[in-house]
Amino acid sequence: MVNRDEDPGQAAFRLTGRRVTGARAGSGSPTEVTLEGGTAVMVKRGDAPGAVRAEVAGLRWLGEAEAVRVPAVLGHDERWMVTERVPTGHPDREAALRFGHALAALHAAGAPTFGAPPPEGPEEAYIGLAPMRNAPGADWPDWYTEHRVLPYLRSAVDTGTVRPGEAAVIERACERLPDLDGPAEPPARLHGDLWNGNVLWGADGEVRLIDPAAHGGHRETDLAMLRLFGCPDLDQVLAGYQEAAPLADGWRERVGMHQLFPLLVHAVLFGRGYAEQALSVARDALRA
Repeated sequence: MVNRDEDPGQAAFRLTGRRVTGARAGSGSPTEVTLEGGTAVMVKRGDAPGAVRAEVAGLRWLGEAEAVRVPAVLGHDERWMVTERVPTGHPDREAALRFGHALAALHAAGAPTFGAPPPEGPEEAYIGLAPMRNAPGADWPDWYTEHRVLPYLRSAVDTGTVRPGEAAVIERACERLPDLDGPAEPPARLHGDLWNGNVLWGADGEVRLIDPAAHGGHRETDLAMLRLFGCPDLDQVLAGYQEAAPLADGWRERVGMHQLFPLLVHAVLFGRGYAEQALSVARDALRA
């Protein structure tokens, strides 16, 4: 039976078996907790059904690629997760270049299908606090439209964030996606929510990725997400990626359509400004 009154320190002790000697004040999640011996860990609570299981499965699947590093999972149940704490430093161009190489290797590790969840991960997963369904598909444009763009477009219309006439513009852009997409590529192993806040620049000069929405997808989607919300030394990240696994011609023109899903997610969660960005992307696609 889940103890709803359990705090992060109690959860850390229960899941690791190590006595807790300190915790940072505050009610947020994750919380930094210190275990006996001075080991610092991060304790995160997941209130949505399946959220912790999805995140743990995603971290393990990304880690199995032995490409970009992820924090080790030290213990978890259906409500709590304990991971190692990553001492952070500052971005630099050499670290960014290595990150680009490692991200290319992560994507190359592949996935069974577009939309495939990580092994032991739930089909009903999350991107941040928002639901995200992992359902398999054989064709990226159709899968991306059906399982990423349209569910959030419908939600945005239902909440009044996107007007019906504007939704029709986005739908028409999706209809053009097979023509706008580049050469067919195999499913990549994606982080899935690769904005800068989920990229930890370690004090040791190595990047770690946190908070994945991992699934099989198109590798350009992770790169478009880095550009959408800003990433330090992104030019070096992309240079490293291109050295390891060159992108198909025309990838820059496809960035907007790969950003359409996260823009619509943010429109539903945070409002009209993101809806206007999504509409701009769709209009540009229709003019292409």
